[in-house]
Amino acid sequence: MFRKTRSLLSVFEEDAGTLTDYTNQLLQAMQRVYGAQNEMCLATQQLSKQLLGYEKQNFALGKGDEEVISTLHYFSKVVDELNVLHTELAKQLADTMVLPIIQFREKDLTEVSTLKDLFGLASNEHDLSMAKYSRLPKKKENEKVKTEVGKEVAAARRKQHLSSLQYYCALNALQYRKRMAMMEPMIGFAHGQINFFKKGAEMFSKRMDSFLSSVADMVQSIQVELEAEAEKMRVSQQELLSVDESVYTPDSDVAEPQINRNLIQKAGYLNLRNKTGLVTTTWERLYFFTQGGNLMCQPRGAVAGGLIQDLDNCSVMAVDCEDRRYCFQITTPNGKSGIILQAESRKENEEWICAINNISRQIYLTDNPEAVAIKLNQTALQAVTPITSFGKKQESSCPSQNLKNSEMENENDKIVPKATASIPEAEELIAPGTPIQFDIVLPATEFLDQNRGSRRTNPFGETEDESFPEAEDSLLQQMFIVRFLGSMAVKTDSTTEVIYEAMRQVLAARAIHNIFRMTESHLMVTSQSLRLIDPQTQVSRANFELTSVTQFAAHQENKRLVGFVIRVPESTGEESLSTYIFESNSEGEKICYAINLGKEIIEVQKDPEALAQLMLSIPLTNDGKYVLLNDQPDDNDGNPSEHRGAESEA
Repeated sequence: MFRKTRSLLSVFEEDAGTLTDYTNQLLQAMQRVYGAQNEMCLATQQLSKQLLGYEKQNFALGKGDEEVISTLHYFSKVVDELNVLHTELAKQLADTMVLPIIQFREKDLTEVSTLKDLFGLASNEHDLSMAKYSRLPKKKENEKVKTEVGKEVAAARRKQHLSSLQYYCALNALQYRKRMAMMEPMIGFAHGQINFFKKGAEMFSKRMDSFLSSVADMVQSIQVELEAEAEKMRVSQQELLSVDESVYTPDSDVAEPQINRNLIQKAGYLNLRNKTGLVTTTWERLYFFTQGGNLMCQPRGAVAGGLIQDLDNCSVMAVDCEDRRYCFQITTPNGKSGIILQAESRKENEEWICAINNISRQIYLTDNPEAVAIKLNQTALQAVTPITSFGKKQESSCPSQNLKNSEMENENDKIVPKATASIPEAEELIAPGTPIQFDIVLPATEFLDQNRGSRRTNPFGETEDESFPEAEDSLLQQMFIVRFLGSMAVKTDSTTEVIYEAMRQVLAARAIHNIFRMTESHLMVTSQSLRLIDPQTQVSRANFELTSVTQFAAHQENKRLVGFVIRVPESTGEESLSTYIFESNSEGEKICYAINLGKEIIEVQKDPEALAQLMLSIPLTNDGKYVLLNDQPDDNDGNPSEHRGAESEA
C-alpha cells in the first residue's frame, strides 16, 4: 500500500510540474494578446490624430484636397469611437482572461508547491527521529531516554502524516481546478470579443454603409482622373520624343534667339569660375537662381540654396574669358570684380544679363515689377535704336542754338572741323550690333595675359611705354584729366556725326547695363601724338599718332563729352576706324582746340616761316607760355583752376 502511494505521488508531482510550465506559457500568450489590444488602443488614438493632422500640413500642391480633408475628419471620428471600444475590450480581457489565470498560478499552483516543501520537511524530521530511536541501547537504566525518543518519533510521524494528507488533498484538488482555470480565461476572452463586435456593429452598421459607398465612389472618380491624366502624359511624352533633335541641341537658335529682356527672376545651370591658384582656375557647373535681390546657388544634393552675390546696384556685362563663349561678369557697386559665370547658349547668356540688370535696379521692389521692367527696357531699346543723331535732334529742338553754333563755326573754322552738310543715317555711320568696350583693359583680358605669361597688349593697339622722348622736343604739351567712357568700331570718318552717334550709343549702353565705373587718365596732347597716362604710375596706357586722328568733336549740349576717330592700318593692308569717347573735367572744346593746334603745327613744321607766324598768332602769358583758350583748364588735382588758362610751351 505504501509503495503504491509513493508511486502515485510521483505521478501527481510530475503532473503538477507540467501544469505549472504550461500555465506560465499560457499566461505569456494571454498577456501578449492583452498587450496587443492595449497597443491597438494607442495605435487607433495616434491614427485619429494623424488623420486630423493632414489639414495642417500646408501642402504646396494641396489644391482640391477639401473633399479629402472632410473625409479624413469623418474617419478620425470613426477611429475615435473604435478607440473607445478597443479600450473597453482591453479592460475586459484584463479582468476576465488574464486575471483568472494569474490567480490560478499564484493561488493553486503556489499552494501545491508550498505543501510539497512542508511535506518534505516533515519527512526529513521523521527520518532524523527514527535514526535517533534506532540508536537506543538495550540497558534498562535508559528507559527515560527511550520514552523521550519515542515521544519525539510519535510527534514526527503525526506531523508527517498531517502534512502528507494536506499535500495529497491539494494534488487531488489541482486536477479539478486546472480544468476550470483553462476554461474561465477563454470564456472571458470570447465574451469580450463578442461584446466588442456587437457594439461595433450597432454603432457603424447603419450609418457607415452610405458613407463608405460615397468614399468608394470618390476614390473611383479619382482613379478615372488619374487614368485620363496618365494618358495625357503619355501623349505628351510621345509628342516630345517625336520633335527634332535640334530642340535638345544647345544654342540651336543662335542666329535669331527669342530673348526675353523683361525678366525679374531667372533660374538655371551656369558654370562658375573658381580661382584655384595664382594663375589656374576651374569651372564648376551649378544650379543658380535669383531670389529677390540676391543671386543664390544650390549645389547638387543640397536641400536649399546659399547666397552667392547681392545684386542690388551691381553691374553686369558680357566678357571674354579663357576662350569660353557666353561668359558674363557681375561687378559689385564699389567697382570690385565679382564673379564670372558662363551660360550654355547665347539666349541664356543675354537673358541672365538682362535679368540681373533688372534686379540691380531694384525693380522687384515695385508693385508691378513686370510692367516696370517692360517700360524700362522699351525706353532703353528706343535709346539704342538707330534714329536721328545728336545733330538732328538739336536742329529740330533748338534751331536758334544751331544757328548760333553755326555762326561760331564760321568764326572759328580753324578750331573745330565742320560737319558735312548732309547728315547720314546711323546705319551708315556705325554697323548695327557693333560691340562696345567700356574699359581700357577688362579684368578677364588681364587674367588671360597673366596666364599666357606674355606682355599685356593694350586694347587701343599700343604697347606700354614709360618714357616720352619726343615730348621734350614737342612744341605743344597740354594735359587734360579725362575718364574713358567707351570705344567702338565705326564705318566712316567723313563727318563728326559718327562721333555724336558713338556718344549716344555708348551712353545708352552704359544706362542699359547699369555700368557707372570709369577709368580716369591724363590725356596729354602734343604736336606729335595723343597719350593716355595712368595718373598713379605715369605709365602710358595708350598712344595715338596725331596724324591718325581723322575726326574730333565735343558734344554740343554736354560740353564735357569729347571724342575722336582713329584710323589704324591693318596687317591685311586695309585700314580700321575706331572712335573713342571721353568725359573731361573741363569743356571738350579745349581738347579739340589743342588737337587742332597740334595738327596745324604738324602741317607747318616743314615751313619755318609759317610755323613762326602760327606761334606769333597765339598770345603769350607773362611767363612765356602760349594760351590755348581763355577758359580755365584742369589743374593737377582734376579741378578747374580759377585764374590760369590752358597753356602750352614753345
